[in-house]
Amino acid sequence: MVEPINLNKARKVRAKAAAKAKADQNRALFGLPKMQTLSARLEAERARRALEQKKRDD
Repeated sequence: MVEPINLNKARKVRAKAAAKAKADQNRALFGLPKMQTLSARLEAERARRALEQKKRDD
């Protein structure tokens, strides 16, 4: 004889899987914390300015 399936549990498992997929998608979109993003932007600007200073005017 087949075991009966609890539909509430099945629904919760499906909802949990959907939430996990949505969280993975959001992690990819909004992955870096604000301070890391700001730090990376400042570092890129610093590198750009250093390169501009080293260019020769011919």
